[in-house]
Amino acid sequence: MIDLLQDGTDVGGGVVILAHGAGAPMDSGFMNDVAAGLAAQGLSVARFEFPYMAARRTGQRRGPDRPDVLRSTWLDAIAQLRAAGAPRIVIGGKSLGGRIASLVADEAAVDGLLCLGYPFHPPGKPEQLRTKHLAALRTPALVVQGERDPFGTRDDVAGYALSPAIRVAWLPDGDHSFKPRKASGTTERANVERAIALAAAFATEVLGG
Repeated sequence: MIDLLQDGTDVGGGVVILAHGAGAPMDSGFMNDVAAGLAAQGLSVARFEFPYMAARRTGQRRGPDRPDVLRSTWLDAIAQLRAAGAPRIVIGGKSLGGRIASLVADEAAVDGLLCLGYPFHPPGKPEQLRTKHLAALRTPALVVQGERDPFGTRDDVAGYALSPAIRVAWLPDGDHSFKPRKASGTTERANVERAIALAAAFATEVLGG
């Protein structure tokens, strides 16, 4: 069994399952804010950690698990929530968590995919794209991205071949954490709140709310 953090209403109305990014746990400030914000909109939210991140809680410092482990952990989390009675499911998360979710979304036949800061390529390496599978994605998806995210800026993404199932919503002047520059006229808090509002509207739509 995967340990879950759960927020919001009973999963009988559907659930949003979220995974963390590469460097921060499921209860980071960002993940807490997103989960609380979605729950405040009447959504059920479940969070989990990949094995490497769970191991860090016991003092074992190591990098992200192999891709097959990341994928199987996502599939196990989906199966666990389905067994708990969730009739409809949206999967996604921050950066790494959302990217791995995008790799299993069609296979798992979930109802929606939510990526908060998708790592389209490593910073400074725009030629190393992580987009091939996104061209044929069938699952309805929302990517919420900062306009100057070093993992994929607005100009970068404009040139990618993405499935028509994918919508991309842009946060003004945001970086990978959605933080803008001081001179931008907006704030990190405003961008996070906008991201939550966009995510809540998308999840409510695909879950049939």
